[in-house]
Amino acid sequence: MWQQVIVGVIVAAALLRFCAHYLPAALRRQIVYFLARRGFDQNRMARLFRTQSSCGDGCSSCGSCDSTPAASSDAPPPSTSAKRVIKLHVQR
Repeated sequence: MWQQVIVGVIVAAALLRFCAHYLPAALRRQIVYFLARRGFDQNRMARLFRTQSSCGDGCSSCGSCDSTPAASSDAPPPSTSAKRVIKLHVQR
């Protein structure tokens, strides 16, 4: 009996993980709205299914979509102070 319950919980968690990562964003939003109509907390479901707006969708939260006029065309591009370095360790 307990084994079946544990297997059911594991399968449900795997299905939730699959839905949160591999389904298209539009389908995830529909799932969130469906669950919200059934009484679940919409904000919690949106976080769980990762349907919050991101930088690439034009939400203007990061400012990257804004078109600001450049001061001059010969000005150097802004430099980033922290550069990321990926170190590879080859094991032979």
